[in-house]
This record gives sequence, C-alpha cells and structure tokens, in this order.
Amino acid sequence: MQRDDETFRLLYVCTGNVCRSPGAEILTRHLLRGRLGGREAARIEVASAGVRAVVGAPMHPESRAALEPWALDTDHWSGDFRARQLSAGIVRDADLVLTASRKHRSTVLTEFPEMLGVTFSLVEFARLVSAVDATMLPPDLVKRARAAVDAARAQRGLVPADGDDRIPDPIGGEPQDYRNATAMTFRAVVDVLDVIAPRS
Repeated sequence: MQRDDETFRLLYVCTGNVCRSPGAEILTRHLLRGRLGGREAARIEVASAGVRAVVGAPMHPESRAALEPWALDTDHWSGDFRARQLSAGIVRDADLVLTASRKHRSTVLTEFPEMLGVTFSLVEFARLVSAVDATMLPPDLVKRARAAVDAARAQRGLVPADGDDRIPDPIGGEPQDYRNATAMTFRAVVDVLDVIAPRS
C-alpha cells in the first residue's frame, strides 16, 4: 500500500476491545494532543479493535473509571466508544499495530502475515523503541514515526524482555486489576510517544 506523508495510522488490539485497547487508544489521543496540539496530533490516527470483539459494546465501566487519574472518564473521551472486530481493512491500513499480549500479536499475524514488520505487543514495542537513538530520527512527525518503527524492528532480539510483554486482561477481576492494566498501558504509551512524538 502506498503511504502518504501526512498521516500515520496506529492500531491497538486486544481481545474484546472494551478494556485494554480502548484505554490505550484514549490515552494516546489525550497525550498526543497535550504534547503536540490538536492539528499536529491529528496526523497520527489512533484506533483500536478486538480479535474477539464485543461488537458495539461500550468501554467497560471499570476501565472507564481507571482513566480518572488523567481526567478522561468523560463522554468526550470514552462515552461514545463502541467496540469493533478486527478486520482486513482495519489492519492493512495501519502503519503500526500494537497488541495487549504476544498471543494477540500471533493472532493478528496468523491472519495477516504481511503485517509482520509493523506488529508488536505494546510492551515489546515500548521496550524496543526506547533503545532507539531518537536523535537520528527525522523531525517531521509522520516520517519520524515510520522511522521509529523501522528502528525498533531492528532492535528485535537485542533488547531482552523483563517478562512476557503482556498487559493482563482485567475482565472479571477487581477494580484494582483494571487500574493496574491502565497504569501499565499508560507507562508503555508514554515510552512510545517519548520517541515518536516528543513534546514540541
């Protein structure tokens, strides 16, 4: 697919698309706007989907509540969200696919093997991209994001993992499980954006 230089498309993937991936989507949009301002932030299109989505469902109320520390538990950010199923059109439009776990990554690549070079677990990508020499990346946001993906891919096998690169699924757990998953997501998203979209 021919990529334009004006937009970078980032897709988050989890199971039901009601907890982890929408949380990552909302946090990323919020952080991008805060760092770059609305016009520049809009050059990164952020979306999410589920491998077994609860299609049409709103974001889980406990995951919405877990966004409160960032003042994001509002209709503007999460109230209009509806889960959607992963599909060919959604995946193949993406410049970067970040999944909640290695299992989700494997699921994506089993169906879409052509996306191997741009599909990572979120925690994995955060670790790899943090090892990139950011001073070597171009200043333009979209070109920088694409170059960061290439550079992170080159780090595979060179930066050891601390664990299983998984954000645990909080479904069925206690409120603290939702807060923990959201906090892990936030930390990983910040690590990614510190390289791809540093504060202007």
